[in-house]
Formats: sequence, C-alpha cells, structure tokens
Amino acid sequence: MPTSSASTTDSAKSSSGGGVQSLERAFDLLERMADAGGEVGLSELSASSGLPLPTIHRLMRTLVVCGYVRQQPNRRYALGPRLIRLGESASRLLGTWARPYLARLVEETGETANMALLDGDEIVYVAQVPSKHSMRMFTEVGRRVLPHSTGVGKALLANTPDGEVRALLARTGMPAATDKTITTPDGFLAALQDVRLQGYAVDDNEQEIGVRCLAVSVPDSPTAAAISISGPAGRVTEAATERIVPVLQQVAAELSQALATQNPA
Repeated sequence: MPTSSASTTDSAKSSSGGGVQSLERAFDLLERMADAGGEVGLSELSASSGLPLPTIHRLMRTLVVCGYVRQQPNRRYALGPRLIRLGESASRLLGTWARPYLARLVEETGETANMALLDGDEIVYVAQVPSKHSMRMFTEVGRRVLPHSTGVGKALLANTPDGEVRALLARTGMPAATDKTITTPDGFLAALQDVRLQGYAVDDNEQEIGVRCLAVSVPDSPTAAAISISGPAGRVTEAATERIVPVLQQVAAELSQALATQNPA
C-alpha cells in the first residue's frame, strides 16, 4: 500500500525528535562528566542522569568514535581531546562578544578591563581592552594564572562549595606572588565570604605590587566568567571603588543578557 503523506510526515517528525533527544542526552552527559572532574564511570552517569545503562553505553560509544570522549584503561570514560578545539574556539568567540562591554568599562572607569574564565583549576584571560592612561595594566589574552591571587578568581569561586575550593587549592598550591597574596585555604575562604557579602572581589596588591583589581562574576553565563578592571593602586582607591563597582555590576548584567540572546532557549 502506498504511504500517505501524513504518515510520512509523522515518521519524519518521530525520527527527528529521536535525534534531537539523543543530542540533548549526549550533551547532558558531557556536562555531567565535566562537573564530575572530567572522568566518570557508566554507573555514576546512570545514577546522576537517571538514564538506563544501555542508553548511556550507546551514547558514550558514539562520543568515543567521534573523539569527544575516550575510554581509559580502567574502563572509565574521560572527556576527549577533540573538545579542546571546540572550547578554545568558543572562548575566543566569548571574548569577541565581550569586547564592546569591556570598552564601555574603560570609558566609564578609565582603567583596563578584562574578561576571564575558570578553565579547570586555572583562570584564563579571554579578552582585554586597555586603559587610555599612559600608566596602565596589561594582561596578555590567553594568560593563565592561579585563582587564589586574583580578583577574577575570587569572583568566579565565590559561590563554589568550600570543600570543592579546598580541593582545588590542594591541587594547585597557593604560591605567593607578592607578600600580600593569600596563602592559606582558610584565608582564601574568608575572602570568598567577603565577596559574597560585598558583591564584588578585590585583588589588593596580591598578584602584583602596586596594582589593584576589582571583579564581579557574569551572572548566568553559559560558562563561569568574570569581568574586572585593573589599575595602579594610587588610582583604584577605596573612593574609586565605590564609583567603579556599580559600573562593573551593571556591565556584567548587560553582558549576561547579551550572552543569553546568543544562546536562546
């Protein structure tokens, strides 16, 4: 019997819906792997996602073939190297989207503006617009630093559970960049409490003597992100902080909205 156009359409919709569901599940599994530190077992993924083991095994096998996941000798699964290229491209694009907002920060505060992400245990700077002052701060885009000595690091970790912060600090160590650097987990956790209370983070000569930075996180960013301004301590004073922080918070909110429109629900 000939197939009716209606039944053909229904079949196509069913096939398309199944494909979309598989994509959603695959991306969900990748994000769960990232949240778990990048390496998990199938039973852990099944417990956290609620999906049956056969479904997870099928999806993971496809991701392994594509290079986005690799299977370890211990039979656990780890995020694959092919994701690195995607992540690097996405980071560059995120920095490109942020530049007009950073330029606004420079215009309104007079200081160098930065955007940074939390990448694993490190902070990576993905965008910068320099101040117009002859004496100004410069951080190379792509530079990686440890979170404990930076304002953006504090802003990014402020809402992370204490246990996870302690585990990160144990992995990275807390070397002193200056004699002002916080070098104990308890001291850093106290600083994070200050960030939560104040709504912004400060690097007060902790990464480099003579330099102060003010930072806030970008709310609801698709990946943990923060923006900051940095300048000489003689210009980024307590009085200047009262003026600059509301600007930082407003620009962060507007950047958050812009990123949301780039990723429609």
